[in-house]
Amino acid sequence: MNSQQEVIYGLMSELEEALDKGIPLLGCAFSVVKKNVVTDILDRLYAALPDEIKEARALLRTKDQVQYEAQQRAEKIVADAQAEANRLLSESDLLRAVQREAEKIKEQVIADCEDIKRKSYEEAESVRNQAVNEAMRTKDSASVYAEQVLVSIEQNLNQLQEIVKNGQLHLERRRAESENEISGNYTNQRPEYAQDFRMN
Repeated sequence: MNSQQEVIYGLMSELEEALDKGIPLLGCAFSVVKKNVVTDILDRLYAALPDEIKEARALLRTKDQVQYEAQQRAEKIVADAQAEANRLLSESDLLRAVQREAEKIKEQVIADCEDIKRKSYEEAESVRNQAVNEAMRTKDSASVYAEQVLVSIEQNLNQLQEIVKNGQLHLERRRAESENEISGNYTNQRPEYAQDFRMN
């Protein structure tokens, strides 16, 4: 495990600890957590992501710009070649020879520009696929971790609910015992009234 992975796992541990310290809400699978604490951890987690992912995102954002600039360069080269060919045609006695050469240059320039565009697109697509695959792996890992955290929270809530139920049962028994004790004391103190009452 390299240092970058250690930083990411450390931040995930901090996030888990922050969730554990949250105030659980009885009756539902939620806890109250300080927003600024979680936001700070997430910001540091995004900052700790590998540079390759950051560069891939930047490259994807500039893909259209790269293609546009390549097209502009291609059009300028073609226009310059055509202008130069026209100039040579107007100044030279070898009209046909120059025209044929100009067409060759034009075709070569167009082929070179298409090759540049194709390579740029293939490179951008490769980087995008790598970034998507890495993002999916990161998402899957985050989903597994989140599921583990939610299971742990659910177990804690179940334990709390069991404690509350046991406490309620204990209080109910104590209340019943107190009522029986009071009823028994009253009967022992005034038996003649209790007998009359039973007879009636």
